[in-house]
Amino acid sequence: MFRYELLHVDQNCGARLGRLHTPRGVIELPTFMPVGTCGTVKGMTTDMVEATGSQILLGNTYHLHLRPGESVVKELGGLHKFMGWDKPILTDSGGFQVFSLAQRTVVDEQGATFRSHIDGSKITITPEISVQIQQDLGSDIAMVFDHVIELPSSREKVKDAMDRSIRWAERCRDAHTLESQVQFGILQGGLDESLRIECAKELRQLDFPGYAIGGLSVGEPPPEMYRIIEATTPHMPEDRPRYLMGVGRPEDLLQAVLRGVDMFDCVMPTRNGRNAMAFTDDGFLKMKNAIHERDPRPIQAGMHTPHAELSRGYIRHLFMAKEMLAGMLVSMHNIGYYQRLMTQAREAIAADRFLDFFEERMAGWAGGKSSD
Repeated sequence: MFRYELLHVDQNCGARLGRLHTPRGVIELPTFMPVGTCGTVKGMTTDMVEATGSQILLGNTYHLHLRPGESVVKELGGLHKFMGWDKPILTDSGGFQVFSLAQRTVVDEQGATFRSHIDGSKITITPEISVQIQQDLGSDIAMVFDHVIELPSSREKVKDAMDRSIRWAERCRDAHTLESQVQFGILQGGLDESLRIECAKELRQLDFPGYAIGGLSVGEPPPEMYRIIEATTPHMPEDRPRYLMGVGRPEDLLQAVLRGVDMFDCVMPTRNGRNAMAFTDDGFLKMKNAIHERDPRPIQAGMHTPHAELSRGYIRHLFMAKEMLAGMLVSMHNIGYYQRLMTQAREAIAADRFLDFFEERMAGWAGGKSSD
């Protein structure tokens, strides 16, 4: 039911054009997954998300386990029916949230025990529990439970977490029984190239249908992230999708596509949208700034999402009047912009001109008036 198809590799770089076939539809790669952490892409209905061209959404094990609980979601028909989305869904295992949100987390070989960031209650997630939660949610792609740590950390600490993540990945694979769902492995290893390569080789032996690069975009400088991606992707299977978790800015997406990554997710489009920041080919716009008050232009010409023709002046007015529609419209624009970027990237790869497209977009973002 699941099948990855590598269609083309740009002859001038490592950018890949592919398809991921799933029971709920084909995903054209490279692709961006809007984040529906708690069963919703913030400020948007699923109709609005679909109108942006999004092919797959991300949900989160940690948040949905805390509320409403996977048993509630399962009783109400699974995550797809629960949130009204009939296309594919990927669920993150919760490892990053245990690291970033939970209070007083203690990690041992069995799993992670922590205090909920909502009410302080004591919770334990093991690889087996994470697998069962994701099976109850009924996502199409489930991620293995991994041990995420802060960066920078000592090599000893990074290797310890990486080795544990490999052992946990095997436990996740062994615990998984839902035939309508596949698992992706997650590569760890911090900013150490040799550890990343070692992790990739170990996880390849577990034969997952897809592989993710985890533990990045946690505060390291972008060039360091690009270095690790470039060192890691050659050691990931060519016949499986490659997913960079939690990234990021439009320029980060293109830098990763250049290095052979296929899938992305990030909260940035909607978070920035709620905070009046819109992405364009000339950088981002701060929509509350007075310069937009009488501007009749749309946020970005050439967009095909609903309401893309609305003026910058109108969008600014909504923010100044504190209308909730303002954040909804810019969130939809931003996700639409990311999807447009991925569509353009796919077209460029197919024509063996991704490097030209990459340089054009980078020059536009670098030369744009991002303070406007």
